[in-house]
Amino acid sequence: MMLIIGALIVLGVIWLLLKRYESRMVLIAAGILMCVIAGKPMASLDAFAKSMTNAGLITSVCSCMGFALCMKYTGCDKHLVVMIGKVLKKMGFLLIPGATLATFIINIAIPSAAGCSAAVGVIFIPIMMAAGIHPAMAAAAVKSGTYGSMLNPGLVHNGVIAKLAGVQITDVIAHHMLATVVGVVVAAATLTVIAVLLKENKGYVPEGGVVDEEDFKINPLHALMPLLPVIILLLGSTGMVSILKMGVPQAMVIGAIVSLAVTRKDPVKLTKSFFDGMGDAYANIIGIIISVGVFVAGLNSLGLIKALINWMLNSTGIVKIAATFGPFLLALISGSGDAATVAFNEAVTPHAAEFGLNTMSMGSMASLGGTLGRTISPIAGATIICAGIAGVDPMEVCKRNALGITLALLAGMLLLLF
Repeated sequence: MMLIIGALIVLGVIWLLLKRYESRMVLIAAGILMCVIAGKPMASLDAFAKSMTNAGLITSVCSCMGFALCMKYTGCDKHLVVMIGKVLKKMGFLLIPGATLATFIINIAIPSAAGCSAAVGVIFIPIMMAAGIHPAMAAAAVKSGTYGSMLNPGLVHNGVIAKLAGVQITDVIAHHMLATVVGVVVAAATLTVIAVLLKENKGYVPEGGVVDEEDFKINPLHALMPLLPVIILLLGSTGMVSILKMGVPQAMVIGAIVSLAVTRKDPVKLTKSFFDGMGDAYANIIGIIISVGVFVAGLNSLGLIKALINWMLNSTGIVKIAATFGPFLLALISGSGDAATVAFNEAVTPHAAEFGLNTMSMGSMASLGGTLGRTISPIAGATIICAGIAGVDPMEVCKRNALGITLALLAGMLLLLF
């Protein structure tokens, strides 16, 4: 009986999330309700308190978002985007895959898909349209690169997986880097072929002109700043420069200090930007983690997690499919992969060894699946932004990316789970 009640509540949660209700409210309410029904009301509140002090996640996510807001304040993010945009203008027939790969790289430094789409889209999309590329295809090229955040140390999923596997965040990134990079190459190549087949790679005549960034003077040193913490972490974690071996927060603070020295901006405003970013990260990202913790506590109280694990143990062939397509489909229809992916990784991934899988591989696949699902969701914020800049329907953008992103998903599954 408890399992049936729990299943109905889970279906209700999915329905409410699809209706775009506030995800934190829905998850916390459902978790408390399940714990009350199970006769363990304090379990949900204990989970809430425990999730609030998840040190590894808080330090990584909050410091990265603080640094991202510093880059916005200093304008360094625009220098990076405009510099890459000028290179794109000279790429000719490689403009579409070039835009996808450039967006992917920028998304590593600007981890918010919506924020990256806004910063990149206003430059890249008009450039492609002026080169004769169909507006929907131009928007799709940018949107298909918005999962470079998989390689950002501040991505919440990397932190969750690192904690579960008992490794460093950089180890998790190194583990799924090949699958992630192969995925974006597959997506970019597929989109290019589709553009040629649909004859959308040339011939379009825009009504307006390209965004004029010719008067914007690029400072290469400023353009380097958004990538500096990632470079520090990669050099340190690989042992190439042992003195640079450090944690994510330390790298982000160093990046902020160096950007302050380079740009000579107001240190008071930069400091305020850093802490404002940290606060936003706790409210909007860590807040989801806390909510998921309460929800998982409810699932455990009703015995749903145990029942799911037992079912998967008796049907091991379904585990790889579930880890891949579960978060992918829910992110596709809800527009956000965070809640689904974190819930899966918190509830199922700890038992990866029982299914004969590596914890990092299973967690990374769920994370990649959720991120890719969000990438082709017509109601995702980044999709709406790209479509708005191009002046097309969001569904037109997703239709063009559907095949490439699905192939990227399958490539990731083969590399991580087989």
